[in-house]
Amino acid sequence: MRPLDGITVVTLEHAIAAPFCTRQLADLGARVIKVERPGVGDFARSYDERVRGLASHFVWTNRSKESLTLDVKHQEANTILTKLLESADVLVQNLAPGAAARLGLSYESLREKFPGLIVCDISGYGADGPYRDKKAYDLLIQSESGFLSITGSSDEPAKAGCSIADIAAGMYAYTNILAALIQRGKTGQGCNIDVSMLESMVEWMSYPLYYAMDGAVPPPRAGASHATIYPYGPFTAGDGKTVMLGLQNEREWEVFCGKVLQQPELTTDPRFSSNSRRTAARLELRAIIVEAFAGLTAEQVVERLDAAQIANARMNDMHDLWEHAQLKSRQRWMEVDTPAGKIPALLPPGVPNTYTPRMDAVPALGQHTDAILAELGYANDTVARLRLQNAV
Repeated sequence: MRPLDGITVVTLEHAIAAPFCTRQLADLGARVIKVERPGVGDFARSYDERVRGLASHFVWTNRSKESLTLDVKHQEANTILTKLLESADVLVQNLAPGAAARLGLSYESLREKFPGLIVCDISGYGADGPYRDKKAYDLLIQSESGFLSITGSSDEPAKAGCSIADIAAGMYAYTNILAALIQRGKTGQGCNIDVSMLESMVEWMSYPLYYAMDGAVPPPRAGASHATIYPYGPFTAGDGKTVMLGLQNEREWEVFCGKVLQQPELTTDPRFSSNSRRTAARLELRAIIVEAFAGLTAEQVVERLDAAQIANARMNDMHDLWEHAQLKSRQRWMEVDTPAGKIPALLPPGVPNTYTPRMDAVPALGQHTDAILAELGYANDTVARLRLQNAV
């Protein structure tokens, strides 16, 4: 058995935050019924065509789900949604602010009829407050949360290369739904979970927030280097390749000077005698390190760092990552079906050894509509009529 076998999730979702949450519930065995707009579906389906004609975001966040097309504004939609919720354990939505309430899908509207239902609302800024109705895309939340102010070079801020605000909100939705299911097992009662992208990102920003407490100067933007620890970041070897390395304490600094740079006298240099002094003199120290690496290939630098037990990494690109030896050795790649054929998919991180995660197909738009409606008691002629009306 998987942990969520027998749990049904109904989701009105689009983009990344809610789909990432519900895909992980599906990984654990939940049945996830994804309600999509007829003819168009989740707009993330058309973000790009990079996965053999399918969208990269969509195939990532939507495997193992069932796709039901439904015009939620159609006069019969509420009846269909109500029938779905009769057997559902969780409702997830990240529609525009206020849209779920207008459809009668707020927790307050549903709690009396479905007392055990867990309703998870995911939004940019939360269910209330002066920012409630603002549009919230990932980049905008990265900016609003202060993330951009500490990310990038000294000359220019930079966004994260993946949708971290969406991912953060999706993770908090996922973990809180799991907690709510445990709580319901004790009390029999459902609940309302209000997850905001802003609050999720601000939680992740807690270190720089505290660093800048009481008006102190915030961490500077330091590119790929650490803003407050040095040396910690990218350094170029003699073959032009980049090696990432990081030191955490004075013992490692001494070993780094002696075994990697082969300049033990640096350990007594007053310019570099503490992390704070090394950070203040980072330009001088960087020049010394780059000069020491100039006669070495990146592979030789890594060999020295490994021998000295100094943390390091190669700066892989996406092609390197597909071929990563560690992932291959641990057999972390599986295959899942899609409307475009089989594609590789990473096994979910951290799965216990007592079950195999669910990794079923990425659904075509509306692929399960007829089967789900039949399950709800709709006859074939009724389904045909709804289809003619573009209701499904």
